Order: sequence, then structure tokens, then C-alpha cells
Amino acid sequence: MTGTYKRDDLTIDQHLALATAARRLGEEFTGLFGTETIERFLHTSYDQFAGKAAVANFLPLLAERFARQRLYALARVEGRSDGRPIVLFLCVHNAGRSQMALGFFEHLAGEHAVAWSGGSEFASEVNPAAIAVMAEVGIDISKGFPKPWTEEIVRAADVVVTMGCGDACPIFPGKRYEDWKLDDPMGKDPEWVRPIRDEIEHRVRTLLADLGVPVPGSAPDLAPDFAPPPAPGLRH
Repeated sequence: MTGTYKRDDLTIDQHLALATAARRLGEEFTGLFGTETIERFLHTSYDQFAGKAAVANFLPLLAERFARQRLYALARVEGRSDGRPIVLFLCVHNAGRSQMALGFFEHLAGEHAVAWSGGSEFASEVNPAAIAVMAEVGIDISKGFPKPWTEEIVRAADVVVTMGCGDACPIFPGKRYEDWKLDDPMGKDPEWVRPIRDEIEHRVRTLLADLGVPVPGSAPDLAPDFAPPPAPGLRH
């Protein structure tokens, strides 16, 4: 890596962390993108989080994670696809609704599909009430982080699900959009957020079925030698 990124407010540790992140990304995307592209994505990602992160020491890690997602998206846009469908969940703060949808999607789809999330005015942390109600159903979203969206991320998605971001949501011709009308859980207690969580789970399951993605507990996941007994009067 060239190490050309300069910011007066970076500590020595942050500079070293960014250099390490750049090396890791370079190894992961070798043969796909050159040093200049990887560093540009990493450093612009850092700048997007610089005024938002609650703990400055986490900035290089957030930048690396977001840059990795953006580079994967760019590869997809350029025709390098692994065949898995990609869904992008968008809301205003990327702290509640879209984070819960992302949690359900990743939990249910596993490695069969990819999901991302973003916000038009992304917050500094995930909504604690959303974390709490998701933990009640065995899904940990506490390690998630609010983030913006970028053009390559939107273009790479097969389905863009919007949740209240209105005119701020990016619109690209020919892209499949779904608008989920859900109450905003910001500032609400868990009791108020639970019905939103349950509605999101229902919608995510419906979306996965529509995409043909197998979901644990659904009929396609039954063992191949299993067959329910025929109803009375029916013959096979």
C-alpha cells in the first residue's frame, strides 16, 4: 500500500490500524482491485465515520468493514458475482428498523444470500431497544453499526427495501424496490418495539421465500426422505 492518506487528527495507532486494514483488504481483493482503489475506498469510508463514531479508536475498524462491503459491491457491479442475491435495507438512521431486518435476514438466510443496511442520516449507534428485543429472539445485533449508503452498494443490490427514508432514499431506474411502512422505534421502549420486530420478521421471511432462499424450518429444509402421511382419501 502507498500509505498516502494524511489527516492531522489521526493518532499513530490509527495510522497503523489503517495501514494494517489496507494490507488486509489488498490481500482479500488481490487480482480484483489495485492499491489505489482499495486505499481510496478505505479512506473515504474513514471520513464518512469520522464525525459519527462514539469511540474514535474504533474508526479504522468501522472504515475497514464498510470498505470491504463497498469493494464487494463494486465487484458485483462490474460483473463479478458469486450468484447470491443481495438485499439492501434502508431507513433514516440505520439504527432500528433496518438493523433488525438485517439481523433477521442474516440469521435466516445464512450463506445463501447477502444483506446490507444503511441510513440517510445514519446514527452513531444501534438503538438499544432494537438490540434488546432482537436478543429476546436469539439474534445479536449489538455488533452492528449504523452506516450510510454509497452508489455502488445500491447498484449492487438485487432488492432495495426502504423503511421511511422518503425522498432521501436513492432511486435507480430498473432496480427492484419494496417500501415497508413501519413505525420508527427511535426513542421507544422495548414493549413498543416488539410489534415492529415481529412485523419485520414476517416481511423478511416473505422476501426470502420470494427470492427462493431456503429458510430453516421451512418445507424445503425437511429431510429428503421425509414425507407427511397422506390425508384420508388421497392417493399418491
